[in-house]
Amino acid sequence: MTFHRYVALGDSFTEGVGDPDPSRPNGLRGWADRVAEALAVDNPGFTYANLAIRGRKLPAILSEQLEPALALEPDLVTIHGGGNDILRPRVDVDGLIASYDDAIARLVATGAHVTMFTVFDPGPTGVFAAMRGRFALFNEGVREIVDRHDVTLVDMWRMRDADIAAIMDTDRMHLNAYGHRDLARRVLDVLGVDHALERLDAEPRPLLGRRDQTVQNLRWTREFLAPWIHRRLTGRSSGDTVSPKRPTLAPVD
Repeated sequence: MTFHRYVALGDSFTEGVGDPDPSRPNGLRGWADRVAEALAVDNPGFTYANLAIRGRKLPAILSEQLEPALALEPDLVTIHGGGNDILRPRVDVDGLIASYDDAIARLVATGAHVTMFTVFDPGPTGVFAAMRGRFALFNEGVREIVDRHDVTLVDMWRMRDADIAAIMDTDRMHLNAYGHRDLARRVLDVLGVDHALERLDAEPRPLLGRRDQTVQNLRWTREFLAPWIHRRLTGRSSGDTVSPKRPTLAPVD
């Protein structure tokens, strides 16, 4: 398939957090940039916009990014949201899915090819394990939207061939550079686009003894979890002062 006007919507996942590149806007690369680079090969006139902002919950993504995206008249849209919502103590999953469905219907009505994502499986252990059922419920709602509107799905919940620990950043919430590259490959594959991104094996995380695991967990709690909780309690977001890194369609260098 060939696309000429690609617009990416979402949160930190689509902005590219975890894949730093100081030469790029917002200092990030990410899977969406990598997908755009592949789509631009031998494709004169290809343009790309990325409206995603870290920390955004799904209602904000839809209210802030949907209309600007529609105005750009894309022929390809990727959208990821909901991850920040289902991590909150209280969430109306049914309400999220209903608003998500309305937004996808509007995008599909333009004739654009739409690609959605499920969220990762947090697994039976770890800090997010207690929310695993909520993750699964949200994902099932996403799959129903995909079926209803016949859009493309990147089902990250079912990525059983991926070593989640090896593709996650040190904050345990975002993909690292390898993870972003691997996800770009998966997105291009489900779109049926020829590309040169080969599968690479990530370096496995070293096995730590109990003492080293405790030290690492304490460091993660201090450096990542505690600031995240503080932002939630004070009503702030990591994206409060962040703007979209590519607010308009532009060629890919």
